[in-house]
Amino acid sequence: MKKRELRAVAVTGIGVVAPGGVGVEAFWTSLFHEAPPRAVRTVDEFDSSEWMDYKTARRLDRVAHLAVAAGHQALADAGLLAHPDSPASDEDGRELRPDVDRARMSIALGTGIGGVDTLETQMGVRAERGERLVSPFTVPMTMPNAPAAALSLRYGIQGTSQTITTACASATDAIALGARLIAEGRADVVLTGGADHSLTPTCIAGFRNMRALSSSGISRPFDSARDGLSASETAGILVLEPLEQARARGARVYMVVAGAGSTSDAHHLTAPSPEGAGALRCMREAIDDAELEPADIAHVNAHGTSTPAGDLAEARAIATLFGEHRPPVTSIKGVTGHSFGAAGAVEAVAVALTFATGTIPPTLGGTAVDPEMDIDVVTGAYEWQPGPIISNSFGFGGHNASVVFTPAVG
Repeated sequence: MKKRELRAVAVTGIGVVAPGGVGVEAFWTSLFHEAPPRAVRTVDEFDSSEWMDYKTARRLDRVAHLAVAAGHQALADAGLLAHPDSPASDEDGRELRPDVDRARMSIALGTGIGGVDTLETQMGVRAERGERLVSPFTVPMTMPNAPAAALSLRYGIQGTSQTITTACASATDAIALGARLIAEGRADVVLTGGADHSLTPTCIAGFRNMRALSSSGISRPFDSARDGLSASETAGILVLEPLEQARARGARVYMVVAGAGSTSDAHHLTAPSPEGAGALRCMREAIDDAELEPADIAHVNAHGTSTPAGDLAEARAIATLFGEHRPPVTSIKGVTGHSFGAAGAVEAVAVALTFATGTIPPTLGGTAVDPEMDIDVVTGAYEWQPGPIISNSFGFGGHNASVVFTPAVG
Protein backbone atom coordinates (compact mmCIF):
# COMPACT_ATOMS: atom_id res chain seq x y z
CA MET A 1 0.00 0.00 0.00
CA LYS A 2 1.41 3.36 -0.99
CA LYS A 3 2.19 5.83 1.79
CA ARG A 4 -0.33 8.38 0.53
CA GLU A 5 -3.08 5.75 0.76
CA LEU A 6 -2.42 5.07 4.46
CA ARG A 7 -4.41 6.76 7.22
CA ALA A 8 -2.56 8.98 9.69
CA VAL A 9 -2.47 7.35 13.14
CA ALA A 10 -3.36 9.42 16.21
CA VAL A 11 -2.80 8.61 19.89
CA THR A 12 -5.95 9.74 21.71
CA GLY A 13 -5.69 8.00 25.09
CA ILE A 14 -2.97 6.88 27.50
CA GLY A 15 -2.89 4.80 30.66
CA VAL A 16 -0.03 3.64 32.88
CA VAL A 17 0.85 1.61 35.95
CA ALA A 18 4.49 1.97 37.01
CA PRO A 19 6.66 1.94 40.16
CA GLY A 20 6.50 5.73 40.24
CA GLY A 21 2.74 5.82 40.34
CA VAL A 22 -0.60 4.49 39.11
CA GLY A 23 -2.19 6.81 36.58
CA VAL A 24 -0.83 9.42 34.23
CA GLU A 25 -0.50 12.30 36.70
CA ALA A 26 1.36 10.31 39.37
CA PHE A 27 3.57 8.67 36.75
CA TRP A 28 4.55 11.96 35.11
CA THR A 29 5.33 13.59 38.46
CA SER A 30 7.53 10.65 39.44
CA LEU A 31 9.77 11.12 36.40
CA PHE A 32 11.17 14.33 37.89
CA HIS A 33 12.21 12.87 41.26
CA GLU A 34 15.02 10.48 42.16
CA ALA A 35 13.81 6.97 42.93
CA PRO A 36 15.00 5.10 46.06
CA PRO A 37 17.56 2.36 45.39
CA ARG A 38 15.75 -0.89 44.56
CA ALA A 39 17.10 -3.65 42.35
CA VAL A 40 13.52 -4.93 42.01
CA ARG A 41 10.84 -2.25 41.62
CA THR A 42 7.22 -3.20 42.17
CA VAL A 43 4.08 -1.07 42.09
CA ASP A 44 3.34 -1.37 45.78
CA GLU A 45 0.26 0.86 45.74
CA PHE A 46 -1.48 -1.11 42.98
CA ASP A 47 -4.76 -2.77 44.00
CA SER A 48 -6.47 -4.84 41.32
CA SER A 49 -9.84 -4.58 43.09
CA GLU A 50 -10.15 -1.04 41.76
CA TRP A 51 -10.28 -2.46 38.25
CA MET A 52 -11.95 -5.88 38.52
CA ASP A 53 -13.95 -8.07 40.88
CA TYR A 54 -12.38 -10.77 43.04
CA LYS A 55 -13.47 -13.69 40.86
CA THR A 56 -12.01 -12.14 37.72
CA ALA A 57 -8.78 -11.23 39.49
CA ARG A 58 -8.27 -14.80 40.74
CA ARG A 59 -8.33 -16.08 37.17
CA LEU A 60 -5.75 -13.61 35.85
CA ASP A 61 -2.02 -13.30 36.48
CA ARG A 62 -0.73 -9.99 37.82
CA VAL A 63 0.55 -9.07 34.36
CA ALA A 64 -3.06 -9.07 33.13
CA HIS A 65 -4.19 -7.06 36.18
CA LEU A 66 -1.69 -4.36 35.20
CA ALA A 67 -2.82 -4.39 31.56
CA VAL A 68 -6.52 -4.09 32.42
CA ALA A 69 -5.84 -1.16 34.76
CA ALA A 70 -3.79 0.72 32.17
CA GLY A 71 -6.27 -0.17 29.44
CA HIS A 72 -9.19 1.24 31.42
CA GLN A 73 -7.30 4.47 32.02
CA ALA A 74 -6.47 4.80 28.32
CA LEU A 75 -10.04 4.15 27.19
CA ALA A 76 -11.38 6.65 29.72
CA ASP A 77 -8.78 9.21 28.64
CA ALA A 78 -9.81 8.75 25.01
CA GLY A 79 -13.46 9.29 25.93
CA LEU A 80 -14.51 5.82 24.77
CA LEU A 81 -16.07 4.49 27.99
CA ALA A 82 -19.76 4.88 28.68
CA HIS A 83 -19.32 5.31 32.45
CA PRO A 84 -15.63 5.92 33.19
CA ASP A 85 -16.12 6.99 36.81
CA SER A 86 -18.49 4.33 38.10
CA PRO A 87 -17.31 1.54 40.45
CA ALA A 88 -15.59 -1.55 39.09
CA SER A 89 -18.11 -4.16 38.01
CA ASP A 90 -18.94 -6.30 35.02
CA GLU A 91 -22.40 -4.73 34.70
CA ASP A 92 -21.50 -1.06 34.35
CA GLY A 93 -18.63 1.35 34.37
CA ARG A 94 -16.38 -0.63 32.05
CA GLU A 95 -18.44 -0.86 28.86
CA LEU A 96 -17.51 1.06 25.77
CA ARG A 97 -19.75 3.79 24.48
CA PRO A 98 -22.61 2.39 22.38
CA ASP A 99 -21.36 4.14 19.24
CA VAL A 100 -18.01 2.26 19.34
CA ASP A 101 -17.99 -0.58 16.81
CA ARG A 102 -16.37 -3.48 18.70
CA ALA A 103 -15.90 -5.42 15.47
CA ARG A 104 -13.69 -2.59 14.18
CA MET A 105 -11.66 -2.45 17.37
CA SER A 106 -8.43 -4.43 17.85
CA ILE A 107 -5.63 -5.11 20.33
CA ALA A 108 -1.86 -5.29 19.81
CA LEU A 109 0.08 -5.83 23.03
CA GLY A 110 3.64 -6.71 23.94
CA THR A 111 4.97 -8.74 26.86
CA GLY A 112 8.21 -10.47 27.73
CA ILE A 113 7.20 -13.82 29.23
CA GLY A 114 3.52 -13.43 30.08
CA GLY A 115 2.18 -14.91 33.29
CA VAL A 116 5.47 -16.31 34.55
CA ASP A 117 4.47 -15.51 38.14
CA THR A 118 1.57 -17.94 37.91
CA LEU A 119 3.77 -20.56 36.25
CA GLU A 120 6.40 -20.42 38.98
CA THR A 121 3.79 -20.44 41.74
CA GLN A 122 1.94 -23.44 40.32
CA MET A 123 5.16 -25.36 39.74
CA GLY A 124 5.81 -24.91 43.45
CA VAL A 125 2.30 -26.13 44.27
CA ARG A 126 2.79 -29.27 42.17
CA ALA A 127 6.21 -30.02 43.69
CA GLU A 128 5.12 -29.44 47.30
CA ARG A 129 1.45 -30.46 47.35
CA GLY A 130 0.85 -32.64 44.30
CA GLU A 131 -0.72 -32.43 40.87
CA ARG A 132 -4.33 -32.40 42.06
CA LEU A 133 -3.91 -28.98 43.68
CA VAL A 134 -2.49 -27.24 40.60
CA SER A 135 -4.93 -24.54 39.45
CA PRO A 136 -6.98 -25.50 36.38
CA PHE A 137 -6.41 -21.92 35.20
CA THR A 138 -2.62 -22.33 35.10
CA VAL A 139 -2.34 -22.41 31.32
CA PRO A 140 -4.75 -19.54 30.49
CA MET A 141 -3.18 -17.44 33.26
CA THR A 142 0.36 -18.15 32.04
CA MET A 143 -0.07 -17.72 28.30
CA PRO A 144 1.57 -14.54 26.95
CA ASN A 145 -1.64 -13.48 25.20
CA ALA A 146 -3.61 -13.46 28.48
CA PRO A 147 -3.43 -9.65 28.96
CA ALA A 148 -4.75 -9.07 25.43
CA ALA A 149 -7.45 -11.69 25.97
CA ALA A 150 -8.44 -10.07 29.26
CA LEU A 151 -8.93 -6.71 27.56
CA SER A 152 -10.85 -8.30 24.70
CA LEU A 153 -13.19 -10.11 27.08
CA ARG A 154 -13.56 -7.15 29.42
CA TYR A 155 -14.66 -4.73 26.72
CA GLY A 156 -16.12 -7.06 24.08
CA ILE A 157 -13.42 -6.18 21.55
CA GLN A 158 -14.01 -8.35 18.50
CA GLY A 159 -11.27 -7.39 16.05
CA THR A 160 -7.88 -9.06 15.89
CA SER A 161 -6.15 -9.46 19.25
CA GLN A 162 -2.42 -10.07 18.85
CA THR A 163 0.52 -10.42 21.22
CA ILE A 164 4.14 -9.64 20.37
CA THR A 165 6.97 -11.24 22.35
CA THR A 166 10.31 -9.85 21.17
CA ALA A 167 11.88 -9.53 24.62
CA CYS A 168 12.44 -5.90 25.62
CA ALA A 169 11.41 -4.69 22.16
CA SER A 170 7.93 -6.22 22.53
CA ALA A 171 5.81 -3.17 23.37
CA THR A 172 7.44 -0.97 20.75
CA ASP A 173 6.93 -3.67 18.12
CA ALA A 174 3.31 -3.92 19.32
CA ILE A 175 2.78 -0.17 18.88
CA ALA A 176 4.14 -0.48 15.34
CA LEU A 177 1.70 -3.33 14.67
CA GLY A 178 -1.21 -1.38 16.13
CA ALA A 179 -0.35 1.63 13.99
CA ARG A 180 -0.31 -0.54 10.87
CA LEU A 181 -3.78 -1.87 11.69
CA ILE A 182 -5.09 1.70 11.81
CA ALA A 183 -3.07 2.98 8.84
CA GLU A 184 -4.16 0.13 6.57
CA GLY A 185 -7.82 0.48 7.49
CA ARG A 186 -8.06 -2.88 9.26
CA ALA A 187 -9.28 -1.30 12.50
CA ASP A 188 -10.74 2.01 13.63
CA VAL A 189 -9.59 1.80 17.25
CA VAL A 190 -6.61 -0.13 18.61
CA LEU A 191 -5.49 -0.72 22.18
CA THR A 192 -1.73 -1.11 22.05
CA GLY A 193 1.32 -1.04 24.32
CA GLY A 194 2.35 -3.72 26.78
CA ALA A 195 2.50 -5.16 30.27
CA ASP A 196 5.17 -7.14 32.10
CA HIS A 197 5.70 -8.73 35.49
CA SER A 198 8.82 -10.90 35.17
CA LEU A 199 9.81 -10.54 38.82
CA THR A 200 9.63 -14.11 40.10
CA PRO A 201 12.44 -15.42 42.33
CA THR A 202 13.76 -17.55 39.47
CA CYS A 203 13.73 -14.70 36.93
CA ILE A 204 15.46 -12.34 39.36
CA ALA A 205 18.08 -14.99 40.20
CA GLY A 206 18.69 -15.46 36.49
CA PHE A 207 19.19 -11.73 35.90
CA ARG A 208 21.45 -11.51 38.93
CA ASN A 209 23.56 -14.50 37.86
CA MET A 210 24.07 -13.10 34.36
CA ARG A 211 25.25 -9.90 36.08
CA ALA A 212 22.56 -7.82 34.42
CA LEU A 213 20.95 -6.73 37.72
CA SER A 214 22.33 -3.68 39.52
CA SER A 215 24.20 -4.60 42.70
CA SER A 216 23.59 -1.10 44.08
CA GLY A 217 19.88 -1.06 43.25
CA ILE A 218 20.39 2.23 41.42
CA SER A 219 19.45 2.50 37.76
CA ARG A 220 21.95 4.92 36.17
CA PRO A 221 21.34 5.15 32.39
CA PHE A 222 24.39 6.34 30.44
CA ASP A 223 26.28 7.08 33.67
CA SER A 224 29.95 6.32 34.31
CA ALA A 225 29.03 4.31 37.42
CA ARG A 226 26.17 2.29 35.89
CA ASP A 227 26.24 -1.29 37.15
CA GLY A 228 23.16 -2.92 35.68
CA LEU A 229 19.41 -2.62 35.49
CA SER A 230 16.70 -2.43 38.11
CA ALA A 231 13.98 -4.94 37.22
CA SER A 232 10.42 -3.63 37.36
CA GLU A 233 6.79 -4.28 36.52
CA THR A 234 4.73 -1.87 34.46
CA ALA A 235 1.91 -1.54 31.99
CA GLY A 236 1.39 1.20 29.44
CA ILE A 237 -1.55 1.33 27.04
CA LEU A 238 -2.23 3.72 24.15
CA VAL A 239 -5.47 4.21 22.22
CA LEU A 240 -4.85 4.60 18.49
CA GLU A 241 -7.35 5.96 15.97
CA PRO A 242 -7.27 7.42 12.47
CA LEU A 243 -6.36 11.07 12.86
CA GLU A 244 -9.33 12.18 10.77
CA GLN A 245 -11.74 10.16 12.94
CA ALA A 246 -10.21 11.52 16.15
CA ARG A 247 -10.60 15.10 14.99
CA ALA A 248 -14.13 14.53 13.78
CA ARG A 249 -15.24 13.39 17.24
CA GLY A 250 -13.30 16.15 18.99
CA ALA A 251 -10.82 13.84 20.72
CA ARG A 252 -7.59 15.06 22.22
CA VAL A 253 -4.66 14.04 20.04
CA TYR A 254 -1.40 13.60 21.95
CA MET A 255 0.76 12.72 18.96
CA VAL A 256 0.89 10.86 15.65
CA VAL A 257 2.64 7.52 15.06
CA ALA A 258 4.62 8.46 11.97
CA GLY A 259 6.98 5.53 11.35
CA ALA A 260 8.57 2.40 12.77
CA GLY A 261 11.58 0.17 12.32
CA SER A 262 12.52 -3.35 13.39
CA THR A 263 15.84 -5.13 12.90
CA SER A 264 17.95 -7.92 14.35
CA ASP A 265 21.58 -7.75 15.46
CA ALA A 266 22.30 -11.39 14.54
CA HIS A 267 25.22 -11.04 16.95
CA HIS A 268 24.62 -12.65 20.39
CA LEU A 269 21.78 -14.02 22.51
CA THR A 270 22.06 -11.35 25.23
CA ALA A 271 24.83 -8.89 24.27
CA PRO A 272 24.19 -6.08 21.77
CA SER A 273 26.32 -5.51 18.71
CA PRO A 274 29.22 -3.49 20.24
CA GLU A 275 28.96 -0.56 17.84
CA GLY A 276 25.17 -0.62 17.86
CA ALA A 277 24.92 -1.61 14.20
CA GLY A 278 21.48 -3.18 14.54
CA ALA A 279 20.16 -0.26 16.56
CA LEU A 280 21.54 2.16 13.99
CA ARG A 281 19.79 0.37 11.12
CA CYS A 282 16.58 0.23 13.14
CA MET A 283 16.51 3.96 13.84
CA ARG A 284 17.29 4.74 10.20
CA GLU A 285 14.46 2.45 9.10
CA ALA A 286 11.99 4.16 11.43
CA ILE A 287 13.02 7.65 10.33
CA ASP A 288 12.80 6.62 6.66
CA ASP A 289 9.36 5.12 7.27
CA ALA A 290 8.25 8.44 8.74
CA GLU A 291 9.59 10.16 5.60
CA LEU A 292 11.94 12.28 7.72
CA GLU A 293 15.66 12.90 7.96
CA PRO A 294 17.84 12.42 11.07
CA ALA A 295 18.15 16.21 11.33
CA ASP A 296 14.36 16.40 11.79
CA ILE A 297 14.44 14.42 15.05
CA ALA A 298 14.04 16.76 18.03
CA HIS A 299 14.45 14.23 20.86
CA VAL A 300 15.56 10.63 21.45
CA ASN A 301 13.64 8.65 24.04
CA ALA A 302 16.37 6.10 24.64
CA HIS A 303 16.22 2.46 25.70
CA GLY A 304 19.01 3.22 28.23
CA THR A 305 18.69 0.32 30.69
CA SER A 306 21.84 1.12 32.73
CA THR A 307 23.79 -1.93 31.60
CA PRO A 308 27.42 -1.22 30.67
CA ALA A 309 27.36 -2.79 27.20
CA GLY A 310 23.79 -1.90 26.24
CA ASP A 311 24.01 1.81 27.00
CA LEU A 312 27.35 2.18 25.23
CA ALA A 313 26.10 0.42 22.08
CA GLU A 314 22.99 2.60 21.94
CA ALA A 315 24.99 5.78 22.52
CA ARG A 316 27.35 4.87 19.70
CA ALA A 317 24.42 4.24 17.36
CA ILE A 318 22.83 7.58 18.28
CA ALA A 319 26.11 9.45 17.81
CA THR A 320 26.71 7.84 14.42
CA LEU A 321 23.18 8.50 13.17
CA PHE A 322 22.83 12.11 14.25
CA GLY A 323 26.41 13.39 14.09
CA GLU A 324 26.56 17.13 14.71
CA HIS A 325 22.76 17.42 14.99
CA ARG A 326 22.87 16.07 18.59
CA PRO A 327 19.21 15.88 19.70
CA PRO A 328 18.60 15.72 23.47
CA VAL A 329 18.58 12.13 24.78
CA THR A 330 16.81 10.82 27.87
CA SER A 331 16.01 7.50 29.53
CA ILE A 332 13.27 7.32 32.15
CA LYS A 333 14.55 3.99 33.51
CA GLY A 334 16.40 5.77 36.31
CA VAL A 335 12.91 6.09 37.84
CA THR A 336 10.84 3.28 36.33
CA GLY A 337 13.53 0.63 36.19
CA HIS A 338 13.46 -1.77 33.26
CA SER A 339 10.13 -3.51 32.70
CA PHE A 340 11.34 -5.66 29.82
CA GLY A 341 8.48 -6.35 27.38
CA ALA A 342 6.47 -3.36 28.62
CA ALA A 343 9.30 -0.81 28.61
CA GLY A 344 8.51 0.69 25.22
CA ALA A 345 4.89 1.18 26.23
CA VAL A 346 5.47 3.21 29.40
CA GLU A 347 8.09 5.19 27.50
CA ALA A 348 5.53 5.93 24.76
CA VAL A 349 3.25 7.28 27.49
CA ALA A 350 6.15 9.49 28.64
CA VAL A 351 6.61 10.66 25.04
CA ALA A 352 2.92 11.59 24.83
CA LEU A 353 3.28 13.65 28.00
CA THR A 354 6.48 15.21 26.69
CA PHE A 355 4.48 16.51 23.73
CA ALA A 356 1.61 17.61 25.99
CA THR A 357 3.82 19.57 28.40
CA GLY A 358 6.69 20.71 26.20
CA THR A 359 9.09 19.26 28.76
CA ILE A 360 11.57 16.40 28.44
CA PRO A 361 11.96 14.42 31.68
CA PRO A 362 15.52 14.04 32.97
CA THR A 363 17.71 10.96 33.02
CA LEU A 364 17.93 10.34 36.77
CA GLY A 365 20.00 8.06 38.97
CA GLY A 366 23.47 9.06 37.82
CA THR A 367 25.97 11.76 38.61
CA ALA A 368 28.24 11.89 35.55
CA VAL A 369 27.56 10.88 31.95
CA ASP A 370 30.07 8.34 30.68
CA PRO A 371 32.70 10.29 28.69
CA GLU A 372 32.81 7.47 26.14
CA MET A 373 29.30 8.48 25.09
CA ASP A 374 29.25 11.37 22.63
CA ILE A 375 25.56 12.21 23.09
CA ASP A 376 23.64 14.97 24.86
CA VAL A 377 21.99 13.27 27.82
CA VAL A 378 19.27 15.32 29.53
CA THR A 379 20.02 15.39 33.26
CA GLY A 380 17.51 18.03 34.38
CA ALA A 381 13.97 18.98 33.36
CA TYR A 382 14.34 20.35 29.83
CA GLU A 383 11.88 22.82 28.29
CA TRP A 384 11.52 21.89 24.68
CA GLN A 385 9.88 22.95 21.42
CA PRO A 386 7.91 19.90 20.25
CA GLY A 387 9.19 18.10 17.19
CA PRO A 388 9.57 14.49 16.00
CA ILE A 389 10.67 12.01 18.69
CA ILE A 390 12.22 8.62 18.13
CA SER A 391 11.69 6.03 20.89
CA ASN A 392 14.00 3.00 21.08
CA SER A 393 13.64 -0.49 22.55
CA PHE A 394 16.26 -3.23 22.26
CA GLY A 395 15.98 -6.78 23.59
CA PHE A 396 17.63 -10.15 24.19
CA GLY A 397 17.96 -12.13 21.00
CA GLY A 398 19.19 -9.02 19.21
CA HIS A 399 15.70 -7.57 18.68
CA ASN A 400 15.63 -3.84 17.89
CA ALA A 401 12.52 -1.67 17.60
CA SER A 402 12.07 2.07 17.09
CA VAL A 403 8.98 4.23 16.64
CA VAL A 404 8.83 7.83 15.45
CA PHE A 405 6.15 10.04 16.98
CA THR A 406 5.35 13.51 15.66
CA PRO A 407 3.24 16.42 16.93
CA ALA A 408 -0.38 16.53 15.84
CA VAL A 409 -0.29 19.60 13.61
CA GLY A 410 -3.34 21.43 12.29
